[in-house]
Amino acid sequence: MIYLRLFWEFFKTGLFAIGGGMATLPFLAHIGESTGWYTQSQLMNMLAVSESTPGPIGINMATYVGFTVAGVPGAVIATVGEVAPSIIVILIIAAILQQFRHNKYVEFAFYGLRPASTGLIGAACAGVIVETLVNTAAVSATGVNWAGLFNWRGLILAGILLVFTNWVKPTKRWHPIIFIGVAAVVGVVFHFGGA
Repeated sequence: MIYLRLFWEFFKTGLFAIGGGMATLPFLAHIGESTGWYTQSQLMNMLAVSESTPGPIGINMATYVGFTVAGVPGAVIATVGEVAPSIIVILIIAAILQQFRHNKYVEFAFYGLRPASTGLIGAACAGVIVETLVNTAAVSATGVNWAGLFNWRGLILAGILLVFTNWVKPTKRWHPIIFIGVAAVVGVVFHFGGA
């Protein structure tokens, strides 16, 4: 039964997450909340891993969750569930696209998908920003603990990366992997060094 649940949850994610990896984040967050298979923090960690390595977040998360929940068979089944909708949709579209290539309704559908995809990506970005830079535990029914509201180390690191990637001429042309590596080292130092 767990295999069917893994397949179904990630099949839905693959089916409705149009627009790339960041658009899958709301769906992945919902899976974590509804099943308890992983926490929001684990999802953010997997996002960091996925952004620094080849492979989309949806597939990486499906494989990771499948393995942690049901071992190697679970990893395979969850991953297949994640990619199956894309394969099915591509095969269907390829078969009928030539007939409807210049149909105005098809053009309208694609025109409508763009803002929906942009909205999903925007919601995912906002969620990542809140999860990594804001301490939501500092907000309670009794008030806001302003001193602990922000992750100051994360804000400082984000500011430094913004400056070096956009406004400092010598570093502006560096490959993104250099910044990813430096941010990873700084994150490890902050986490394990107690800084």
